[in-house]
Amino acid sequence: MSVKHAKSNFSQSQVAETVKRLFGLTASEISSLPSYDDQNFFIDPIEGGKYVLKIMNSKDSKNPALIEVQTHAMSFLHQNGLPAQTALPNISGQLMSLEEIDCGYGSQKYLVRLLTYLPGTTISKVLLTPQLLYETGKMAATMDTILQEMVHPHLAVLERENFIWSLSNLPLLEPYIHLFDGSPLEKVVKSVLYQYKTSVTPKRCNFRKCLNHGDFNDLNVLVQPDGRDGHRISGILDFGDMHSGYYIHELAITIMYMMIEHPKPIEVGGPVLAGWESLLPLNEAEKDCLYVLVLSRFCQSIVLAHYSVSLHPENEEYLMITSKNGCPHSQSAMGARKGAGGEVMVSDRCSIQ
Repeated sequence: MSVKHAKSNFSQSQVAETVKRLFGLTASEISSLPSYDDQNFFIDPIEGGKYVLKIMNSKDSKNPALIEVQTHAMSFLHQNGLPAQTALPNISGQLMSLEEIDCGYGSQKYLVRLLTYLPGTTISKVLLTPQLLYETGKMAATMDTILQEMVHPHLAVLERENFIWSLSNLPLLEPYIHLFDGSPLEKVVKSVLYQYKTSVTPKRCNFRKCLNHGDFNDLNVLVQPDGRDGHRISGILDFGDMHSGYYIHELAITIMYMMIEHPKPIEVGGPVLAGWESLLPLNEAEKDCLYVLVLSRFCQSIVLAHYSVSLHPENEEYLMITSKNGCPHSQSAMGARKGAGGEVMVSDRCSIQ
């Protein structure tokens, strides 16, 4: 969860000084890149190469073991042939540096890494053909399969018991529902929470566990032309939400974010699911819960975007991207009906398969 003033506010001059001091590089070009909780800068040094300087927010910077495991996961995926970034060692040979700096609201400490730059455009900007959706589902399954083989002495930090972005923790949204102040979205979120508690929670014991990237979204997947009038996946970004979870959660997250970029979102689930199941067929409990889990991710994104904007109104355009695109899709997919006891339930008539 975002915390007021946790996100750094490095100026370009501070970025240039940091890159020079830590990595011995002289930046000829520095440009800001969008980010939810952290700061990212594209760095083009005169010494050659292209990089991304990632400055973690002060809250997450207090957990260096977690960042270490996430950094290791990126390298592990890269070593196994997936297009993930890797961290470059600084002049002291370390992959991370804890920097104390005043960004305008008192001195705070931020973990800094220099990552390789991956070429491509975000998948949000290209035509989502059935083939590309299939490859996206397959890539997500491949990623989780490889991560299951990863070994690290601090893997336990990925448990993240109260991590609000985990689909295991949907009820943690309840204290923030008041942000909608009686709008139609409040009813939608409450409906999904009810369905989650009654149809997903009882079956979770049958879900298969894994390590989740946790944010395989339309802005964290890069693509490049494949030479055949289509696109191939060329990059997987942002492992900041990585945590211990379930395969079905990764699939639901992937489907949800591809839906918000598609003109006919109801057509997304089939190709993504087919790509996923080409490697990891779902069991019955996972099949039964996939629909509600997709809606659950919609709710997480919408609720937490509204909360983050209340903390960082200057970043509203980026924070509300998913919410603005997702609200119409989620409301159209969430046909509400009354249950036998009068409670609001979510209809499953809008199948994602």
